[in-house]
Amino acid sequence: MLEGSVQEEMAHMRSGRIVPTPMLPWLPVATALAYPWVLRLFHAAIASATYGVAPALCLAAAFALPLSCILIAWRYSSGASDACLLRVRRTAFAALAAPPLFVLVGVLSGLLHSPIKDVWVWSLLWLVVGITATITRAEPKREPSSGTIGRTRVLHGISASIILLFIGFHLFNHLTGLLGPDVHARVMAFGRVAYRSHAIEPVLVALLLFQIASGARLAWRWSVGPLDFARTVQIGSGAYLAAFILTHLNSAIVSARWVHGIKTDWAWAAGAPDGLLIDAWNTRLVPHYALGVFFVITHLFCGLRIVMLAHGVRTSTADRVWKIGLLCAGTVSLLITAALCGLRI
Repeated sequence: MLEGSVQEEMAHMRSGRIVPTPMLPWLPVATALAYPWVLRLFHAAIASATYGVAPALCLAAAFALPLSCILIAWRYSSGASDACLLRVRRTAFAALAAPPLFVLVGVLSGLLHSPIKDVWVWSLLWLVVGITATITRAEPKREPSSGTIGRTRVLHGISASIILLFIGFHLFNHLTGLLGPDVHARVMAFGRVAYRSHAIEPVLVALLLFQIASGARLAWRWSVGPLDFARTVQIGSGAYLAAFILTHLNSAIVSARWVHGIKTDWAWAAGAPDGLLIDAWNTRLVPHYALGVFFVITHLFCGLRIVMLAHGVRTSTADRVWKIGLLCAGTVSLLITAALCGLRI
């Protein structure tokens, strides 16, 4: 019997098939556990003032860890009906959101005056996630009907169309940071007349919270089925944005405005006076912001790709538009992150 099991496993390996094991969810969990320590290495390299390639390598690793979770989710997307691989995919999507979730843990630790450092809270939480994903044996539950999911998808899209007005202005406003904080402040003051008004702001917050809830429902449903790479990116970017929106609302509205009475201006976003690169806490904001900008544009183009395919556009054309969208997302993300780190033109 043992010989037969070995031969069967070798046959799976030769055929490229995945042999599910309970330890597979620890792959994405390991990336989340390592994430804050890589950020610490980045700060140590910057603080040493020796520079060279060490800071660049550490920062690249801080981006690579969460992004690798997209590849993990895609790699283990073939066994759609297998409960183990489903846990791997869902854990990977959660670990992809490590940058905003780590910011959230840090802000909440400060608000609660926790005596335990946020990095240890973070580690404990992800160890619990890993253990839970390992010992869970339940098969996937029966999912909602396609009609229910279809209505959720439509409402999610309508809500996103409204929020897009705010997102478009917000990204443009941050791009003006390349011209300096004064230009950014003037543009922001113009926009806040609308989105900070007593009539619009509560509606905008409600729509953002609805996006989180409806997006989580869609991601949970779609993660069950087989995923191509574009669908994996769509679900992953949605998971990241859900964590990013929740974190940003907590940081800007609850922590900054309500608790500490801080103006959420350019100085606040850029981590003044020390900036994003020098302060040990603020370094976590670099991948948090950069991937947030990248994924919000990426998610929009993922949705556009689905709409194009549904209206009979050729797959090659839809994929080409999607890839152009990814390039635009990377460019805008790089420019805004550079502005937040001090670049001026």
